[in-house]
Order: sequence, then structure tokens, then C-alpha cells
Amino acid sequence: MNQNQINPTNHANPGFIPALNHGGHELFDVHEVLTCAINVLDQYMIFRTFVLDTELLDILDRQYNFMLSQYNLTAECFATGQKPSQETATYMIPNMTPPVYGLKPSAPKKPNQSLADVKDAGISSHMLGLIKSHASLLAMSSSEITNPTVRRVVASQVQQFVEMAYEIFMYQNQRGYYQVPQLNANDTQQMLQAYVPATGAPQMPRSNNAPLQ
Repeated sequence: MNQNQINPTNHANPGFIPALNHGGHELFDVHEVLTCAINVLDQYMIFRTFVLDTELLDILDRQYNFMLSQYNLTAECFATGQKPSQETATYMIPNMTPPVYGLKPSAPKKPNQSLADVKDAGISSHMLGLIKSHASLLAMSSSEITNPTVRRVVASQVQQFVEMAYEIFMYQNQRGYYQVPQLNANDTQQMLQAYVPATGAPQMPRSNNAPLQ
């Protein structure tokens, strides 16, 4: 049998039902993943009514549609415990731009006083926070999932959410909403040269279970 295949009869509980091939802890984790995915989608729908910049609107719509497709995949394979009807997808950023480094003077931030204060800068910041948080949740939850299909579907989304977060960062960075400070040249070089690759074969200690020579 292929090692990637799962034998549905491999269980200790004689009352096991093959269709219920999920661990108890996994059920709670995936419920949290799906609930949070719905929350992100609903927040994006609300944000859409406030967005003015057409580029940000394009990002929002593109990410919403991608997240909805991945939510559907996750919900499907979670319910069945089997491979979903469609393959997981890769999120592609249409246009990559190099980051702008350095700080420029900007007005200090403060909480909005009314809905009239809601601007694209704040909306994109909310989007970034949601996407980064969900990426962390996916990574943490995938390592707790026992069903191999669901685990792979959830784990495959981590990189996609990282890409979506970077797309929002680029949008903010190009407009000065998200500025990136740098260390001075000497400090940067010292940090970059603080680690070097290991050379040669490590001399590993003998295992306690290894036979005596």
C-alpha cells in the first residue's frame, strides 16, 4: 500500500466509523479555522463599501474571491474527510514592486472620530492585520490536524495568505502608509554577517540504542 494512503480500518476503537476520520482536537481547530475564514470574508465585504482607491478595490476583490474558493475547499474536505473536488490554488500577485525603504515625515495616527474618517490607509491596514492573523492560525492549526487530506489543504493555504499579506504591504508601502526603517550600513552588515553556513560533516553522538562496536 502506498504510504500516502490511509487504511480506514487502522483504529483501536471497534465502533469507529470510517466516514468520521477526524480526531477530536482537530474538529475544534478546523471549526476555528472555518469560523475565522468566514469572519475575514465578511469583513472584506464590509470594507468594500468604504474603499475609494480602485487599486485597493482590485486587491480586495481578488483576495476575497481567492479566500472564498479556499474556504469552500476546506469546508468540503473537512465534511467528507476526502480529497476535495478541486485542487488547492496558488495566489499570484499581478505586479511585484520593490519595497521603498526609509522614513518620511507623516501625520501622527489616532483613532477615527466618525465614519467620515475611514480612509483607504486604515482599510488596507485592517486587511493586512486580518490576513496576517489568519496565516498564523492556518500554520498553527495545520500541525494539529490528524486527517492527512484536511491537513494538506489547510497547510497549503499558509503560503497563499503570506502572499496576500505581502500584496497589501506593497500597496501600503508605495503610498507611504507602511514605511520601512533601516539600520545604518555598518549595523546592517554586522547583522547580515552574524551567521555562516556549517561546514564539514557533523560528528553526531552515538544513539543509546546503537549496538556496541
